[in-house]
Amino acid sequence: MRALFAGFLVLLSLPALAADLTLSLPAGTRTLSTTELLKHPQLQALDIANDVAYERPMHYRAIPLAALLEGVKDSDHLQVVALDGFAAELAAGPVLQQAGSRAWLAIEDPAQPWPKLGADKPSAGPFYLVWTNPEASHIGPEQWPFQVAKISRLTSLAERFPALLPASDASADVQAGFAQLQKNCLACHRLNGAGDAQFGPDLNLPHNPTEYFSGDFLARYIRDPQSLRRWPQGKMPGFSPQVLSDAELQQLIAYLRHMAGRKAS
Repeated sequence: MRALFAGFLVLLSLPALAADLTLSLPAGTRTLSTTELLKHPQLQALDIANDVAYERPMHYRAIPLAALLEGVKDSDHLQVVALDGFAAELAAGPVLQQAGSRAWLAIEDPAQPWPKLGADKPSAGPFYLVWTNPEASHIGPEQWPFQVAKISRLTSLAERFPALLPASDASADVQAGFAQLQKNCLACHRLNGAGDAQFGPDLNLPHNPTEYFSGDFLARYIRDPQSLRRWPQGKMPGFSPQVLSDAELQQLIAYLRHMAGRKAS
């Protein structure tokens, strides 16, 4: 799960304000205000039983995200960027589906602001991508971006950032690990300088974590970072077996180990 980031410090002490959401889609780029979204004909009350950001049940006013994604196809790739630089990379297929896991854009009403995410932290608003029945499509915590500012249709990560690609003859585990990196890591990290996230350190430059974590310590760190290096400012969340299975974790590590031999100059 993404850590509960502070976001822009200038917002911390302010009440919820009307905001704008930018949509950069095949039909063009447009901006929708909080007021416009709260008047959307598909707006409805939504209860989330296990909210990722708040870690408790939450009630929202939300729009099915598919209703806002004009011209987007199942085969497309979406990027959801937050105010703090978090950049979630999402396959459009699960976002557009009408059954099983369903994506919603929750809108924070300035007249009824959401709770803060913690002491000296803002709320998850102004916009928050939440899911009903996330288990059906194995939706992970990194696919619940909050403080959303922009949603774009982009080409795939492999097309935009070839420096992320493993060798063409890499093993099946390494190739599967690349998929795990896209789903679980690139919202916060870059690798070989490639990626759009502005938050965490690069995972290959100057050193790959497989180069300085020996034995099973990297796996333990991914599972529970604070169990190995505890400090109050630590932001990386742990990835439980429910989010990243043991097999998927080993695939991710196999990819990272492979990429240690493919550093960008």
